[in-house]
Amino acid sequence: MRLYFIRHGETEYNKLGLIQGSEVDSDLNKIGIQQSDLFYDFYKHINIEKIYVSGLRRTFQTVRKFIENGVPYEKFNEFNEISWGINQGKNDDLKEYKELTDSWKKGLLDNKFNKGESPNEMIIRLMTGVEKIIKENYNNVLICTHGRALRILLSKLIDNDLTKMDYYNHSNTGLYILKYREGIFSIDLVNDRKHIK
Repeated sequence: MRLYFIRHGETEYNKLGLIQGSEVDSDLNKIGIQQSDLFYDFYKHINIEKIYVSGLRRTFQTVRKFIENGVPYEKFNEFNEISWGINQGKNDDLKEYKELTDSWKKGLLDNKFNKGESPNEMIIRLMTGVEKIIKENYNNVLICTHGRALRILLSKLIDNDLTKMDYYNHSNTGLYILKYREGIFSIDLVNDRKHIK
């Protein structure tokens, strides 16, 4: 099984450097739409059998052209972005934001903002989504999710160590390709953006 993981295209929150979590249901901006169109044009020849998106509009909009051209899809709220709680919408150079993400690197994975979500909480729902996909047993699937969600998920699938989440860089419409065989995940492609000309 090959799993094509893509982060959604650019939103105005991304452009402005604002914290955008699960409570922010933003749309792609003009650049994000261009990125998603370029991604479709580059990868439309691949036999994607099913697409999974989060419950947030920006992921659906990123893979819209595949869906319009007949690829079945399903929304999994399990793939929603992490909740940043009371700091949703604030600038991502916030001191508390850096302190929180630094604490995760030190293994303090239950830490979270007030009314937010911790990595240890988030990984439970992310893995529920992955397990559903594995059971469906397609050869090629495309999963559109979010930056922090992608980092946390990859650090679990590849390293079984969430403290390594920041090893996994992500960009808008950056693509990771994973192979799954007999319970083992491996990475074939890392944050690839060759579709962006």
